Amino acid sequence: MPNTLLMGAQWGDEGKGKIVDYLSRDADVVVRYQGGSNAGHTIEIGAERYVLHLVPSGILYPGKTCVIGNGLVVDPTALVKEIKDLIARDIAPAGRLHVSDRAQVVLPYHKALDAAREKRSAAGAKIGTTQRGIGPAYADKASRLGLRMGDLLDPGVADVLRTRTTEKNRLLADMGTDPVDADAVIREMREAAAYLCPYVTDTVPLLNAAWRQGRTILFEGAQGTMLDIDFGTYPFVTSSNPTSGGACVGTGLPPQAVQRVLGVVKAYTTRVGEGPFPTELNDPTGEHLRQRGREFGATTGRPRRCGWFDAVVARYSAMVNGIDRWAVTKLDVLDDFETIRVCVAYEADGRRFETVPASSAVLQRCKPVYRDFPGWKATTSGFTRLEDLPANARAYVKALCDLTGVPLGVLSVGPQRASTFVVDL
Repeated sequence: MPNTLLMGAQWGDEGKGKIVDYLSRDADVVVRYQGGSNAGHTIEIGAERYVLHLVPSGILYPGKTCVIGNGLVVDPTALVKEIKDLIARDIAPAGRLHVSDRAQVVLPYHKALDAAREKRSAAGAKIGTTQRGIGPAYADKASRLGLRMGDLLDPGVADVLRTRTTEKNRLLADMGTDPVDADAVIREMREAAAYLCPYVTDTVPLLNAAWRQGRTILFEGAQGTMLDIDFGTYPFVTSSNPTSGGACVGTGLPPQAVQRVLGVVKAYTTRVGEGPFPTELNDPTGEHLRQRGREFGATTGRPRRCGWFDAVVARYSAMVNGIDRWAVTKLDVLDDFETIRVCVAYEADGRRFETVPASSAVLQRCKPVYRDFPGWKATTSGFTRLEDLPANARAYVKALCDLTGVPLGVLSVGPQRASTFVVDL
């Protein structure tokens, strides 16, 4: 397998964890390059269900090296819990999991600020964050006020934590929110640092050595293109770059290390949080997609907004990311539809849009131009070859590829490992 970058091409929640898990069999190293514990990758193996937030999905395969890259913001307490949960399920991360000493730290005051700002936002201006402190942590990184994982191991970090907490408490007071206890922050970080010390290392030379030795690397993105802070539906976005360009910045590996980009899309579309969503279905059809697809957030449990496949978004993602192949997930969710719709363009303000407008206000006014396709009214779950699928199911998948200009690489027709198969990689 060539070094592969796997990222979401919609608004996140495309089923990336399942595809990463599938590809991890042939990878030596799996590295997560951005985001934080606001992301969740769900993997089902037999009767077991795993939800990972910070740890790369490759951890479920023995012998795989897993790296939390410098592009992440890491909640140390959440990471400790995740590691302990894995150990309790007989998965040993010791010696295999490495956390970048350059990754920024999410602190309790970041979460307090996140919640306070979301609470104060006027109707229509809420971002719909997970309130995990991700935005404030990235803001501190850009403002050069953050702490990195390596800093937590420094004996003098307590003084820095006390100073930073005092500063943030002034902001929280201005927002009418209770202060954060500095002593509690120091205790919490000391305990987490002591536990995580064996995992924290300089991952840049580790990853570059693996690349130069010819070891296969799988880059794991979180969220999706339409949540990218530069290319997404700003300001209703995350605070990092889930797009392929974020992989080098978030790992310290050069562009030459990426040999293939695999974009993950659902056979329909979902998003969590606020912001424009042209194909959203606020009707029984949308609710049917939600229930049949089990569309509830892996991190928060929030119900996802559901709609038809948006080829405009997928084409835009293919362009921004340089996607070589699609991994199409959840085709089976559409098994019982008589007719399936695909958005091929937008119309707004007397104009036709073939790509995603930069303005969220304009995108909010966009109405989808649909093309209808006949459903197949038969089960696809359990199939392991494209040619065995119902004819209309094959035709639908081909149409998605034709409309977006990207060939099919992987197809998933169910939540289990065995329900995913390679078409052309």
